[in-house]
Amino acid sequence: MKIAAQLYTLREFLKTPEGIAESLKKVKQIGYEAVQVSGVGPIGDQELKELADREQLTICATHIPYPDLTDRLDDVIKKHQLWGCKYVGLGGMPNEYRTSKEGYIEFAKKASEIGRKLDAAGLKFIYHNHNFEYAKFDGKTGMEILLEQSDASAFDFELDVYWVQAGGGDAVEWIKKFDGRMKVVHLKDMAVTPEREQRFAEVGEGNMNFPAILNACREIGAEWGAVEQDQSYGRDPFECLATSFNNLKKLGAI
Repeated sequence: MKIAAQLYTLREFLKTPEGIAESLKKVKQIGYEAVQVSGVGPIGDQELKELADREQLTICATHIPYPDLTDRLDDVIKKHQLWGCKYVGLGGMPNEYRTSKEGYIEFAKKASEIGRKLDAAGLKFIYHNHNFEYAKFDGKTGMEILLEQSDASAFDFELDVYWVQAGGGDAVEWIKKFDGRMKVVHLKDMAVTPEREQRFAEVGEGNMNFPAILNACREIGAEWGAVEQDQSYGRDPFECLATSFNNLKKLGAI
């Protein structure tokens, strides 16, 4: 598994082409060789490709707004083909599908259709979870419904291990459930404060069992581990990415 930086971590620094260029340079200096494009401000597709190429950074995956997938799919396909990026990610299902079993089933069918169109273009749809997918409907979690009701050939997953933990799931167990349907995983740790607040943490700085998580990712053949930290709590997010990178090195993932 190769390690990438999820650019959403740096979103406050990605609001202009100049900020994007400087941020990509810093990501490369940390040691990352790939990025997932998410949280990036206005910039042309070709310009972003050139900036990534200049730093010799692979664009391994993205997060794309759902309306772009439903209404502008041809543009999405062209962009990913330009970037040489196979994995087209959705960061979460729209709110209207989240509150019922029927909503999950409907979303699974619609996303599968999008996935089949992406497959025809040589790309792959991947779905990124949060914790709300672990609510139960008639005894089954939303994630189980998605797994069962989506087209296994067209709908892949991008498991976020932090949000699995936050939803009461076992990250290692869920990684294994997606064997054959997950090539990109989000690596993110969870810490707890003395005040019982759950916090996003650098990989290896929280309480999650990352040796087991990484072993499970290897077992299922995950291709990319994207390091993400939604909040840095006043710390420099570049330093957070560096800490995660160095800890993954110590864990033998790099």
